[in-house]
Amino acid sequence: MSKKVIVIGAGFAGIAAATNLAAKGYDVTVLEKHEIAGGRARIFKAEGFTYDMGPSWYWMPDVFEAYFEKFGKKTTDYYDLVRISPSYRVAFGENDFLDVPAEMPAFKAMLESLEKGSAAQLDLFLEQAAYKYKVGIKDLVYKPSRSIFEFADIRLLLALFRMDVFTSIHKHVRRFFKHPKIIQLMEFPILFLGALPENTPALYSLMNYADISLGTWYPMGGMHKVIEGMVKLAEEKGVKFLYNQEVKSIEVANNEAKQIFTQQGNFQADILVAGADYHHVETKLLPQQYRSYTDEYWNSRTLAPSCLIFYLGLSKKLPNSLHHTLFFDVDFMQHAKEIYTNPKWPSDPLFYVSVPSKTDSTIAPEGCENVFILIPVAHTLEDSEQIREKYYNIVMDRFEKLTKQNIRESVVYKRSYAHRDFMTDYHAFKGNAYGLANTLMQTAILKPSLKSKKVKNLFYTGQLTVPGPGVPPSLISGQVVAKEIMKEYKI
Repeated sequence: MSKKVIVIGAGFAGIAAATNLAAKGYDVTVLEKHEIAGGRARIFKAEGFTYDMGPSWYWMPDVFEAYFEKFGKKTTDYYDLVRISPSYRVAFGENDFLDVPAEMPAFKAMLESLEKGSAAQLDLFLEQAAYKYKVGIKDLVYKPSRSIFEFADIRLLLALFRMDVFTSIHKHVRRFFKHPKIIQLMEFPILFLGALPENTPALYSLMNYADISLGTWYPMGGMHKVIEGMVKLAEEKGVKFLYNQEVKSIEVANNEAKQIFTQQGNFQADILVAGADYHHVETKLLPQQYRSYTDEYWNSRTLAPSCLIFYLGLSKKLPNSLHHTLFFDVDFMQHAKEIYTNPKWPSDPLFYVSVPSKTDSTIAPEGCENVFILIPVAHTLEDSEQIREKYYNIVMDRFEKLTKQNIRESVVYKRSYAHRDFMTDYHAFKGNAYGLANTLMQTAILKPSLKSKKVKNLFYTGQLTVPGPGVPPSLISGQVVAKEIMKEYKI
């Protein structure tokens, strides 16, 4: 007999879990708080512009391909991918920037122009990074991490020693490169993992392999096209999506979740998958006696950053800009410490600008530009309109100076998004944007478990459990939890 599954949240993880279960015969319904699917990867439209609200980098294309291939499909059945070239720009100062080539020979030539011998060092660096990617993304991240014995395989134990788990990315990068610009280039993916490079395992050089070897891509129409494709596939497999259904409470009887209450009604379940914020589900939806983790536990967790985002619509095209630009014209370590070590609004922020209309003319009116600006910041900060406006002017001053043009006078649409929005829209713990930091003590079995310790039919998926933050890990998280459910609730 089919088991009835309720999934809370239609983000990457929730949709992936739902689709995998429905494909195996489970009766799956997804309850989504908002009017559309996507979670942090929702879209909104204004003044003729279409904005991806969150994720803007499409990395690790093989993870997406593998997902759709599980169901006999291809990514091209649902959206069109283009590889961005140059991959992105790094602005170090006025008239001082690197356009990072998508092609390996040109990338090596760029490094060699900065540091003699660095091209050969890159080969060694990427050889190790490729191994970490192969073992990490193809094997380790698909482990449910419910027991240390999952990693008892001698091959995996030997692999862990080669994965540089106990060495920091800070030390690892400096073994290969000396030039500060190359070091910043190699460390930049770590900025969103939730810790300083000194505290992030060198395992995450696998991100450099994803960046340099696998490339930066873009789904035409925006990142939400991936969500649209996933929803279409899910519905093909029988998943039912109900929108504007914010879950208000979960009724537990005999240590099982029995009913899920929304503002629209109530739903019965044999199995419950929480793709919503883990901390919110535990502290606001479950009766207190069924919580797996205490307040002390949650407050001791190291969170990844939050961010301040500006969505802008410009009435003109932007010269001197690319699809992706990292503005590293200030002290990298100073900003990082103001996120992780001494949390406060940054004194001189790094920031990132995406202008996807450089690649895709469909997301902005003709002759206009769609602009997304993101400043990574600490979580749990005071978030007011005055502070947002202050930082808007800080980054726009530098954006205009470094691209040598007036931009503000052409802004015809502007919206900001930060801590209080993450809390309102996603119940994000302490207003974080990316989940738990990928520190050594919050890896694998040291993350919050994907299964409740107190409610036997309640499972968790998403960025606060395994494998961690980011779009590909969230996509994997949904598949991992579905597999665990299938083991325990056979049909």
